[in-house]
Amino acid sequence: MDLRRLPNLSALRAFEAAARLESFSRAAEELFVTHGAISHQIRALEQELGTTLFARNGKRISITPAGRQYATSIRAALDDIAQATRKLQAGTRSERRLVLTTMPSFASRWLTPRIGRFIDRHPELEVELRCSAHLIDFERDDVDVALRMGKGNWPGLHIEKVLDDVFFPACSPVYNGGQLPHTAEEFRRSTLLRSEGEPWAPWFTAAGFELPEPTQGMMYEDSGMLSQAAIVGQGVALVRRSLAVGDIMAGRLVRLSDVDTPCEWDYYFVCPPAVLETQRVQAFRTWFLEELAAFESVKHMQRRPTQPTPAALAADIAATAGGRMGLDAAPALPPDDGAPTHA
Repeated sequence: MDLRRLPNLSALRAFEAAARLESFSRAAEELFVTHGAISHQIRALEQELGTTLFARNGKRISITPAGRQYATSIRAALDDIAQATRKLQAGTRSERRLVLTTMPSFASRWLTPRIGRFIDRHPELEVELRCSAHLIDFERDDVDVALRMGKGNWPGLHIEKVLDDVFFPACSPVYNGGQLPHTAEEFRRSTLLRSEGEPWAPWFTAAGFELPEPTQGMMYEDSGMLSQAAIVGQGVALVRRSLAVGDIMAGRLVRLSDVDTPCEWDYYFVCPPAVLETQRVQAFRTWFLEELAAFESVKHMQRRPTQPTPAALAADIAATAGGRMGLDAAPALPPDDGAPTHA
């Protein structure tokens, strides 16, 4: 076997991801490269192999039979490489290293504002936090714990439901000059921010509003970005309680209605059963459940809409404009914060 004749490894990874996800865009997101880079690598691979791996119809792609067969073999080979790497790392990895993964929105708006308390309690541990909205393989990716949203159907893993969630509308207190929407007509005239996989229609129905699903305006893939857009006054967002309570308590967001609708996905603490027994994971689980208990005690608190004074309104508008789209993480809460994502 002449290993010098193997295709470029980066091209093979790009092809495997695109074949598995059936999308160049999603493969680019997973590998943290551009759509153009994925397309270029796959075309180069097709030229090197002398065969078409994907049929292209405008912006749509579909894998060819030859591509599907090749993808199966490449995936197995990459899995072997990952397995060999994991075994090597397992022999040298320090028990002091704790690797966590969660969705970008939960990481930025809930976990990051709180994780410092865990680090203070356990200075002996080296904590690594990874953010991903995609499936992970605990062995391949060398991860201890995943904090995920989903249905909890991940066989072979320790799965612990830890938090449910609801949606409700919220916006900046200075949105629309402080004249915040409450009636159906006022919502109809407002800029309604949208998030992929989280439609407005169920909340409209629960609120008794006969309004159509909005089809205009910015669409956000990440719920954390959606909340931030509302904070800086871009419009009204249908936010998740878990991500918005800190901003409501701090006055950055105002909850516009007592009506909420349940999220069909729950948060789960997920890890391999053997890893659950390690001291580092037990320490994190204990702390995490304590933080959740504190969050449960305050999650129903909210700042009621109030009419600001002209001076206060002007100051808030100036402050909001000055910090537009800067990530202002939710404060720590007492007692001292695609489509479903999976583990």
